[in-house]
Amino acid sequence: MKTILFIIQKEFKQIFRDKSMLQLIFILPILQLLILSNAATFDVKNIAITFVDNNQSRESRELISAFDASTYFNVTESYFSENKAIEEMQKGKTDIIVNIPVNFNRNLQKDKKGSISVNINAIDAATAGVENVYVTQIVSAYNKNIQIQSKYISENKEVEQNIMVIPSFWYNNTLNYKTFMVPGILVLLVTMLTLFLSSMNIVREKELGTLEQINVTPIKKYQFIIGKLFPFWVLGLVILTVGLIISKVVFNVPMLGNILLVYGFTSIYLLLILGFGLFISNHTETQQQAMFIAWFFMVIFILMSGLFTPIESMPKWAQNITLLNPIRYYVEFIRMVLLKGSGFVEVLNNLLIVFGFAVVVNGLAVWSYKKTN
Repeated sequence: MKTILFIIQKEFKQIFRDKSMLQLIFILPILQLLILSNAATFDVKNIAITFVDNNQSRESRELISAFDASTYFNVTESYFSENKAIEEMQKGKTDIIVNIPVNFNRNLQKDKKGSISVNINAIDAATAGVENVYVTQIVSAYNKNIQIQSKYISENKEVEQNIMVIPSFWYNNTLNYKTFMVPGILVLLVTMLTLFLSSMNIVREKELGTLEQINVTPIKKYQFIIGKLFPFWVLGLVILTVGLIISKVVFNVPMLGNILLVYGFTSIYLLLILGFGLFISNHTETQQQAMFIAWFFMVIFILMSGLFTPIESMPKWAQNITLLNPIRYYVEFIRMVLLKGSGFVEVLNNLLIVFGFAVVVNGLAVWSYKKTN
């Protein structure tokens, strides 16, 4: 036990002696959490929309005003030439072109119906789909107002019955996207830092030549591994603590569940990530190699974790692959506990899966570490 404590003491001294390491551990996660949580959003706002108003009537101006009143659209300018509007879209100055025909108001008054042409920049298909929904909602609301204004009631005509939908938003009643993203980004930061630091730790000893000196000492394999990885396990929990504080103070993320459950799950999860980092360091000779391999797996883990893209929207084969992704289970867990207030029973399946991964990965990592005398 004393041997392990001496190694741990040596590792902490080495970490705090390296100023660049301290910046990586403490300053970088804070900046990333603050920046990414504001930048990583799927909300579509400030949509530049241009109108080609060939009608110039009260009805067409009311339609334009309906878009102008929306917080999602920025009405850029109205043109009489569709070609001019298309040039603006080609220059990237507008996202949507709404073409109002010449007989728009006459058709509404005479035939009780009208049509408009909507051209949407669909280079980004996901954004274009959302923009189309926004346009449809505003046009539908405008159409309903037109019907109400032109509606007459007679003795032989029944009043139409309307169904009012009153939504109730659970777990995120303000529909704030940051509430959804911040816990996931916190998982990302905890995983990245502990994986990179642990994977480069033993490799650094190889490059400096100190690993060979340690191997000829009476220090046992398990003592060396525990002593080397324990400080990064502690640092992972420290990063989690800092992230939770920022999440609550800066982003006001609700924390409905048991925080001790979060720390318990994270403790097991960090064992898995540290074991994976040890496995990488055992099969690399330089820090550059370790960083490259760690980053290669991190990109795959992040994209297939459900952090940015719903797993349910992925192809079936990709959904099956995500079952081997540990970040997936941590992202699901922390959102369930913090946002839903889930208890131990609800997250037990995630806990058992991560624990099983931790046993297998650490077993392989310890087995692959060679200590020669």
